[in-house]
Amino acid sequence: MIRVSRLALVVSAGLSLSACATLFHPKAGDRPVAAATTPSAPAAPTIDAVKPGQWPQAVSDVAPDPRVRFGVLPNGVRYAIQKNATPPGQAALRLWFDAGSLMETDEQQGLAHFLEHMAFNGSKNVPEGDMTKILERHGLAFGADTNASTGFSETTYQLDLPKTDDDTVDSSLMLLREAAGELTIAPAAVDRERGVVLSEERTRDTPNYRVFVNTFAFQLAGQRPPQRLPIGKTEVLQTAPAQRIRDFYQAWYRPENAVVVAVGDFDVDAMEAKIKARFGDWKGQGPAGVKPDLGPVAKRGLATQVLVEPGAQLSVQMAWVAPPDLELETRAKDADELVKALGFSVLNRRLLALTRSDAPPFIFGVAQQSDQEHAAQITTLAATAQAGRWKEAMTALDQEQRRIVQYGVRQDELDREIAAMRAGFVAAAAGEATQRTTSLAAAIVGTLGDKEIVTSPSQNLAVFEQATKGLTADKVSARLKAAFAGSGPLITVPTPTAIDGGDKTVADAYVESGKTPVSPPAAPGITTWPYASFGPIGKVAEQRDVTDLDTVFVRFANGVRLTVKPTKFRDDQILVKARIGHGLLDLPADVQSPLWAGSAYIEGGLKQISAQDMDRVLNGKVWNAGLGVEDDAFSLSGRTRPEDLSTELQVLAAYAVEGGWRPEAFTRVKTYYSSIHDQLESTSSGVMNRDLGGLMHVGDGRWTFPTRQQIAAASLDQLKTTLAAPLAADSIEVVVVGDITVDKAVAAVAETFGALPPRPDTPAPAAGARTGFPAPSPVPVVRTHKGRADQGQLFMAWKTDDLFSNLQRARNVQVLAQVMQLRLTDELREKQGATYSPSASATASVSFEHWGYLAVGVEVPPAKMDGVLASIRQIAADLRDKPVDEDELERAKKPRIDQIEKARETNEYWLNALSGAQTDPRLLDATRSVLAGLQRVTAADVQKAAREFLGDDKSWTLLVKPEGK
Repeated sequence: MIRVSRLALVVSAGLSLSACATLFHPKAGDRPVAAATTPSAPAAPTIDAVKPGQWPQAVSDVAPDPRVRFGVLPNGVRYAIQKNATPPGQAALRLWFDAGSLMETDEQQGLAHFLEHMAFNGSKNVPEGDMTKILERHGLAFGADTNASTGFSETTYQLDLPKTDDDTVDSSLMLLREAAGELTIAPAAVDRERGVVLSEERTRDTPNYRVFVNTFAFQLAGQRPPQRLPIGKTEVLQTAPAQRIRDFYQAWYRPENAVVVAVGDFDVDAMEAKIKARFGDWKGQGPAGVKPDLGPVAKRGLATQVLVEPGAQLSVQMAWVAPPDLELETRAKDADELVKALGFSVLNRRLLALTRSDAPPFIFGVAQQSDQEHAAQITTLAATAQAGRWKEAMTALDQEQRRIVQYGVRQDELDREIAAMRAGFVAAAAGEATQRTTSLAAAIVGTLGDKEIVTSPSQNLAVFEQATKGLTADKVSARLKAAFAGSGPLITVPTPTAIDGGDKTVADAYVESGKTPVSPPAAPGITTWPYASFGPIGKVAEQRDVTDLDTVFVRFANGVRLTVKPTKFRDDQILVKARIGHGLLDLPADVQSPLWAGSAYIEGGLKQISAQDMDRVLNGKVWNAGLGVEDDAFSLSGRTRPEDLSTELQVLAAYAVEGGWRPEAFTRVKTYYSSIHDQLESTSSGVMNRDLGGLMHVGDGRWTFPTRQQIAAASLDQLKTTLAAPLAADSIEVVVVGDITVDKAVAAVAETFGALPPRPDTPAPAAGARTGFPAPSPVPVVRTHKGRADQGQLFMAWKTDDLFSNLQRARNVQVLAQVMQLRLTDELREKQGATYSPSASATASVSFEHWGYLAVGVEVPPAKMDGVLASIRQIAADLRDKPVDEDELERAKKPRIDQIEKARETNEYWLNALSGAQTDPRLLDATRSVLAGLQRVTAADVQKAAREFLGDDKSWTLLVKPEGK
């Protein structure tokens, strides 16, 4: 499987659609469309050539990844097993079913997903409520390590094992086997789960989701997928009897529809034997389900649809719908997919250039083609429009589509995309030996629905090199031109307010746009990278080892600090972070922070080169740049490979000293935020996310969300005033973690950050470390939203303390939060069925004095808020009054400890853990002691923490309710 063309469609639909790179377009007006003149050829095999119980490589000429062992049990269960020791001692198990919402009858809409929930609610050999506890005792956290998902045509169960000892593996396989064929689906359990499923439905019902639903139905008119959304119908979820769920279970959860995937640090022969022993006796019950007809693609020409959805962002989506591509993956098809993908890359690069122009016609634009559940192929050009400017966005999309059809791609554009794509393939192949276990399992599962073939990064690189050898722009252009065919264009304009004239106005505007001729694309100018040198190479003033953490601290003569941790977690991966100044500590509390617009800094490019030209000049190298605002530093960070480390550091150092501050980048961010309040006010979660930070810090401007008026009045100068000075002159700490030696990291930093003028250590303002915390609230604080009347959010917090006021006490509170999470899940989800995903967490600041809290968050309908509040208070009282038992304590501690152990085998963990450690050695002590600190927490410690902090008179509560409630 070569996934070069799987693009994420980021449009107002708010849903990512997987995509191949075939582009279709109908003939419309005088828009040029190339005739399909490809000579006839022998018919390629289709996915139907793959029979039940057969792997697709049996009928394809594509060789699978040799590291994977494929097999089939006599009952039809397929399995794929791969040994992988990144990270060591862990494994990922997946149970996949060729069944989803498309297989539901009218009366079963939503029950494929409901069934997924019931897999955790009792089986023949595991009583209701015990499955999660069994997994917790083995270190798997519910949600993080134990999860499942239901789509249109597939359902996947996922277990990520922190250990691969026989007990953990055997217990996990036993639970998957129970889910496969032994569920009880008891009526009482079904009734308890209804509220949980309905909570999930409420949570997902946002303006963007409703836009997706309506757009999907418009594009696939008369076909089955829009009629079988995985969440289903609320009336079915509310009333369906248990037997109806069981009917779906018996029809579709069958051996011939199942695949077991196991990837991890284990003996492959032993795992294969375990799978055979566990799943070999499974037999289907009753008649098998028959896959439904998905319906033909309707033949349509130009059609338009205006979707008025308050809270949605104004956008334009132009789609062309063609019959599905059912051709099986072959070497020829993989090569063809690469050609198409390169053409799409050129088109998307052109759309990106438009967004970066002085007068951009839209905020964001993307072109892609997606296969929709083997029902249709949809080619989409989509753009997020500026307020009131949908016509301008649509015209720009139309003209770029016609331009690439009429004039094709230039050879320099193609060469650029080949170089960029090659860098990705080369980097992936270089890191092949240390691919992460969960990623490998996801890759295997990702091939199953489309009957693709699992291939390795090195195989993919070889295919790429062969497909692009001697590839010409003419061939890519011809492929794109021949691909524009199908029903449409189907134009959807989601808008928060009505458009005068509605659908007809949009159709007329499209026809009018077609009357404007398009010109050939302009060739780019010549630009060189101006930041290859920063002056004389910096000198090392001090270097010392932190031997127990395999870390080296370096200080350069100019004051810049470097922390290096060489690792072997991921071959060819290096993470870099430059921490500058003191972040939020530097900002005033009584002024609204302008950092909501911080993304404009990176997008604004550098003083001597724009972001657009940077992409072109540094093409073929692996680099990126991001700006972050941490409590105690502004950060510039990126991800690269050893051969491009110098380039990555040059980019970050250039951003530190010579930001471009281009106004058009700031204008784009400001334009996006101009309607953000309307979007946030449309859901309870949006209002919670908007208001919580400011309320929890008692109006401190560093955390408050800007008002509409503040956004409207914002200027680039405000952002520049906040960022420019610390970036240009304050202290710098560079952290480098990954596949690098200390000497090479020191040399690369010496040429960049180490070569800058002196950077003195300036202390953070003393007042900056203080911020408020809300006083206990006998009466909850209430905010309102404009969304559904049954949507609500609850947040309750108890003040604790900062991390270093008492490090062990902070660990005790963390375990207390984990225990509270278990009880919330048991009471609110399992017993009451009141909510989908209650959460409890503990936060202890390392930067702000005496600032920390334990909090509970729950999505809950307004009618149930009082009851849920009472339940939370009762849980808190029980934790104060009675010590937890040892089993519950271990189920709280073990998943958390195992999560940290897993995280410590990643570069990301150490990048964060080592940030700031040179100047604050307490951070190193906290990193060293975290596992032992959690392990030593006792039941008495948990009860003591509950008594100290969880008093009823100490809680602060925020409720978000619908307007008028």
